[in-house]
Amino acid sequence: MAMQNPEDDLDRITVLIVDDHPLFREGLSKVFSLEDDIEVIGEEADGEKALQLVRQLRPNVLVIDINIPSMNGLQVTRQLKAERINCAVIMLTAYHDQEQVLHAMRAGASAYFSKDVEPARLVEVVRQVVQGFYVIGNQLFDEPSLRAWLDAGVEAATGPYMVDPGEHFVPLSPREMEILQFVTRGMSNKQIALELGISHQTVKNHMTAILKKLDVEDRTQAAVYALRRGWVRMQDTLSESDD
Repeated sequence: MAMQNPEDDLDRITVLIVDDHPLFREGLSKVFSLEDDIEVIGEEADGEKALQLVRQLRPNVLVIDINIPSMNGLQVTRQLKAERINCAVIMLTAYHDQEQVLHAMRAGASAYFSKDVEPARLVEVVRQVVQGFYVIGNQLFDEPSLRAWLDAGVEAATGPYMVDPGEHFVPLSPREMEILQFVTRGMSNKQIALELGISHQTVKNHMTAILKKLDVEDRTQAAVYALRRGWVRMQDTLSESDD
């Protein structure tokens, strides 16, 4: 039996795949299995369980969808960054627009692609993010150039005359995301306050912050914004309303 060179493990890139479609996970796993320097060390369909797996396995790269159960991909990414876990996150999603990219990269993603990305390109991006680069489409950034790109993107989305455009596209806090999920179920501020055991005014304050961060005018627009981008799963809102 041949002895394994310890340096081989040092050069290997470990990947965790998170998507709630088994066939898609299997397809990604097969793509990566063809590469000598990339190893898939886990797969998961649920956001909370994925977060636990990252803490346990410490992969170099997390390839994650946004529209997944329990915690969406943005929430998982934000939590990893809050915990300072050294794991590059590649967002791979069917929900693709410029504002979604801004949210993802500001939440802490290292790369963002729609699910129709070419397999060879995705493999290339895995290697790039491990080296500390950020990738959006065909653009490659280091940290300073990414910050400049994000600032320009936020200003373009909110308008050049905004006093503080930086207030927008800031990642929602866990509580704000939780409240937004209740909003998509048609719950009032009073109902949300009762559900969470907090004051009506606290919910109103959170709603004000949510509207500002999403750059929308009212709670209906906020709900539509979240549903269109896969932050809340439509089937979850339907199951709640059926109860």
